[in-house]
This record gives sequence, C-alpha cells and structure tokens, in this order.
Amino acid sequence: MKITRVLASLLPALVVCLSLAVPLSGPAYAQSSPAAAPTGEPADSAPLAAPAGQVDVQQTGGDASGPGFTGISVFSMVKRADPVVQAVMALLLLASICSWAIIINKSLALGTLKRRAAKFEKVFWSGRSLDDLYQQFAAKPDHPMAAVFISALREWRRAFEGGPPRESLLPSVKDRIDKAMNVTIVRETDGIEGQLGFLATVGATAPFVGLFGTVWGIMNSFSAIAARHDTTLAVVAPGIAEALFATAMGLLAAIPAVIFYNRFVNEIGRYSNRLDAFADEFSGILSRQLDEKAH
Repeated sequence: MKITRVLASLLPALVVCLSLAVPLSGPAYAQSSPAAAPTGEPADSAPLAAPAGQVDVQQTGGDASGPGFTGISVFSMVKRADPVVQAVMALLLLASICSWAIIINKSLALGTLKRRAAKFEKVFWSGRSLDDLYQQFAAKPDHPMAAVFISALREWRRAFEGGPPRESLLPSVKDRIDKAMNVTIVRETDGIEGQLGFLATVGATAPFVGLFGTVWGIMNSFSAIAARHDTTLAVVAPGIAEALFATAMGLLAAIPAVIFYNRFVNEIGRYSNRLDAFADEFSGILSRQLDEKAH
C-alpha cells in the first residue's frame, strides 16, 4: 500500500519531466510561427496596352458638310427662306431704309434751323428797325423764328390800320399778338416734328416683326425634322439661321430708330423753348411800344 502511494505521488512529477524533455518543434509550434512575406516578383501594375486591332467607330448622325448643307450666308439664307420669312425680311429692310432717310434728312434740317435762328437773333438784336426786318422776311419766312416774328408784327400792323388803338383796347391787342405767336409756334413745331411718328413706329414694332419671322423659321425647321425623321445639323441649321437673321434685321431697324427718335425729340423740345423765349421777349417789346403810342 505504501509503495502504491509513493508511485502515485511520483507520477505527476515524472510527467512534468518528460514534457520538458520533448523539443518545441511539433505541429502546434509550427502553426503559431508567423508566415514569411512572399519573396516572388511584384505584381504588374503597368497600364493596359491599347488593343492591337482597329476600333470601328460608326457615325450615327448625318454629315454636316454633305450635299444638303452648302454653308450659311446672307444671300443663301434669303434665297432658301420661306416666302413668309422673305416678306418679313423685305418689310424690315424697307423700314430700315426709310428710317435712315428720315434720320439723315431730319439731322440736316435741325442743323439748318439752328444756324438760321442764331443768325436771325443776331440781326434782331443788332438794332435794326422792326419795319426793315418785316420787309426782309415778310415774303417768305425761311425758319420758325422768322415766322413767329412776322405773325406778331402782322397782328401789330392790323391793330394800327385805323389809327392808334384806344387805351381800353390795348389788352385785347396784346392778347391777339400773343395768340398769333403761340399759334405760329405750334404750327412750326408740328412741321419740325413731322415723320418722327414713323421712327417711333419702327422702333416699337420692328422687333416684333422680326420675332414673327423667327417663330416662322423655327416652325419650318421642326417641319423639316418631322418630314425627314432626321435631326442632323444639315436639316436644322438653315431654318434656325433664317429665324435668327429675321430677328437681327428687326433689331437693326429698331435700334437706330429709337436712338434718333429720342435725340430728335430732345432737340426739338429745346428749339421750341427757344421759340417761346423769343416770343415772350418780342411780346414785351411790342407791349411797351403799344403803351407809348396809346399815351
């Protein structure tokens, strides 16, 4: 019994000694060892080479330089345009020509009126007698200021046909002279403003007429697309070019008309104020002479 107990107590110590004697090279140790890094050649990271064969690229649209598209010019656009668009272009061209004719004529006329008015004022204030000036310009006044002078002096002479007017009639004589000059100023101003209404009409309506041509040209482009079932540039470009050209013509006709209309209105307004100032000064001169003759 004692021998058995001794062996049982020595058995664990024997197992520990045997386990220490075994080398650490078994499968368990092999699995716990870190794996070495790969020593082969690195992976190829160079870009892929282009394919050796020829890539077939097929064009899906039409050729813009084909027989249906020969270039865009003013003459070709007008020639290929729809009759309605051609009528719009002709109307805008005629309006532009008439506008420029009025602009040139009105510029020359206003310049002449200003020079003649300055010359007349210089002569009027030089000290010459009113009768001499009346004899010089009574036959045919060549500018509005002379016409105002003649109308006032003519009414003055009518007041003295039966002798000097009585003092009680002086206010009515002065009133008739003022009215004669005012009527002459209105009449002459209306003559200067002639044809400005045409410029105003062209400036207000030409863009809309060009817009009508634009809409019509785009409609023709859509009709061509629907008829040919093709949306290439050769089909769309002519109609779009015609449409935009109609718009451009409308703007070319309207812009100068608006600019010169505003300029002429301002210049005529200043000239009208100049006539009013001259009429007031001349009315004062005649009023003083009437007072002197009445006494």
